[in-house]
Amino acid sequence: MPAARPASAVAPVLGWTPPQGWPAALTEHLGMELWRVPVVVLSALGIYLTALLLLRVFGARLITGLSVFDTVVALMFGAVAGRVILGHPPTLAAGVVGLTTLAVLEAVFGALTGTVRGARTMGGRARVIVARGRILADQARRGRVTRGHLNTALRAAGVRHLGEVQAVILEASGRLSVIRAGEPIDLDLLGDAIGSEHLHDDAG
Repeated sequence: MPAARPASAVAPVLGWTPPQGWPAALTEHLGMELWRVPVVVLSALGIYLTALLLLRVFGARLITGLSVFDTVVALMFGAVAGRVILGHPPTLAAGVVGLTTLAVLEAVFGALTGTVRGARTMGGRARVIVARGRILADQARRGRVTRGHLNTALRAAGVRHLGEVQAVILEASGRLSVIRAGEPIDLDLLGDAIGSEHLHDDAG
């Protein structure tokens, strides 16, 4: 009959000290090699520019919509972007470098969108979806706004029927702004929104 093996050979000894020791474990899970710093920075830049391109092509409603599908897409955007930026293995230092890079990119592109030309190029333009109680089907289609999205925004604004609406504007951020009928709209408020000519008769 073979001799029984000691308990230490059957299962690992449980304890607070990792097998490789604390210094090596902390370096592995919290730190990063210096050569990975530019890799993380370039990955963050690449995924940021890709996201801007996709949002420019498909519209901001791709990640700011109101449906369950839109929410799933937004979550998957974040998951994919985070995984690409952090690389393998994901560590605290890689996260710090990645977040810092994204913050710098946001500051730079935010400054660019402060100009009229930059705002048009980077963020797009607002779009009039409803004018004087009438849905502009062509603008709604180009802005990828469905009747369901529109109805949700109208209900949230307390609107009972389209006759109460002077304008619904799809902002560059993807949100829908509802302006009730009654007072004239300032032309400066409309800015260069696409389709604003349908409201000029009501503008002050």
